Amino acid sequence: MTTHTESSASGILRRAGSLEASLTETGATTLGLRPGEQGWQVLAWAPAAAALFDGLAGATSELEGGVLLVGPASAENAAALRGLLPWLRPRPVGAATSMGVGDRLGLATPGHLRAFRANPGIAPVLAQQSARELGRTGRTFADVVDAATFGALAAGWRDGFGADGDHLKSIEQLDGALDGGCSMVTADPIDLVPDLPADAPPAVIRAAFAAVPWAALEDDPAAFAARYPAAFDLEGGRIPLPPEALVAAAARFGPAVVQVVGMYRHLVARAGEGAVEFEVAVDEIGHPTTVVDHVYLATELRRLGVRPQSFSPRFVGRFEKGVEYIGDLAAFEADVAAHAALARALGPYRLSVHSGSDKFSVYPIVARETRDRIHLKTSGTSYLEALRTVAALDPELLRRIWRLALDAYPTARASYHVSAAVAGMPDPERLSAAELAGLLDRPDTREILHVTYGAVLGADPLRGELRGLLWTEREAYWERLAVHIGRHLAPFAPAVSATGASATGKEA
Repeated sequence: MTTHTESSASGILRRAGSLEASLTETGATTLGLRPGEQGWQVLAWAPAAAALFDGLAGATSELEGGVLLVGPASAENAAALRGLLPWLRPRPVGAATSMGVGDRLGLATPGHLRAFRANPGIAPVLAQQSARELGRTGRTFADVVDAATFGALAAGWRDGFGADGDHLKSIEQLDGALDGGCSMVTADPIDLVPDLPADAPPAVIRAAFAAVPWAALEDDPAAFAARYPAAFDLEGGRIPLPPEALVAAAARFGPAVVQVVGMYRHLVARAGEGAVEFEVAVDEIGHPTTVVDHVYLATELRRLGVRPQSFSPRFVGRFEKGVEYIGDLAAFEADVAAHAALARALGPYRLSVHSGSDKFSVYPIVARETRDRIHLKTSGTSYLEALRTVAALDPELLRRIWRLALDAYPTARASYHVSAAVAGMPDPERLSAAELAGLLDRPDTREILHVTYGAVLGADPLRGELRGLLWTEREAYWERLAVHIGRHLAPFAPAVSATGASATGKEA
């Protein structure tokens, strides 16, 4: 049994510099982490007669009647720690209200967990990164899970967490997420969704409908037409299902359904049914997901055996990166209420809100209308808080980052929903320290900094300088994160507490 005790072995590691929160005993071995000059160091101590460290790698020496191991924060040691301490293994979070907090730098987890501790009952998905982000930062899913492993141990977090391989577009990416230890995967088939609004000209829709891959869907047009009623009964009323709207939905999403089904079947073949949570995301399509679209997607996926735990539609309005919701809140409320009711009736599964960071005006609406059956995804906002920390500590470093961001933005913006333009942006050479810090408060400059992370984190020596500063001043970074992420969690925490749900989705 793994326990956190005040034993003499813990005292030995404490004297060796271990963080108090990380001290853990398993069998005859006591484990901990201490901060080194460039990152975490793994500590393990055992009596000399029992000095077996179960896969941990490092230098050993005699200390106080036993053997002390000091090892690096390596992939090998992360895997060994997960083997020794089950609570460090990513796991499904179930039906709990949850939030994903991506960490592009691999340093943020202790700050994230401070926020979750202050807002209990919300399940953390600590390791969340998209294949797109990994490609731009030169990391792997395993790197992201390892960073969360060390961060959770450093924080003494024993309540479990998830790991999300986000926005996966192929079987190859799915395998990478599973090999990396993800407990959740998000299928994103939008490359197969044509830029075709539901109200496109009938001739255009008919042409796209004719091209639907019926054989791959194990279907045919006649069976499709006969499958749907004239209306769908839903709490509070009925949703009409006009034949022309269903045809438009099939024209838009038929090929996407084929891809999602293939990914799901591959997942089940590798991991088993329900062992890894499955999300379907169409939030980055060009047009809002209609209620008929939602009915079509849920019906066809269920017919073909897909059982998602969550679904991310494209809501009305604009969910741009790192800024407030742009649109009519009343229209958004009606939209999320309809999608949430469908998720309850057709699943049940959770709604997932992507690009969810900094949308403070919509959180009370989302919590209320989904009845707290919700997953909120953030990622880049933690990177922006890193830059806010840089602004306070080294304005000249932020000046260099801003200069690079302006150059990189025209290319970086292509795969994101953003509206900022480079024209008229502040000249990096003319900004004072206070004005540089102000870049983190303006919506347009926030967006530019948000989506150009790949240029910054892919550039040496800039990446090393940024990580080095944040590691040296990690307490300042973590405190900023705790406050900022806490603002995202707070609107959901009171309702979670009222239901008595725990962070694992079970009753408290």
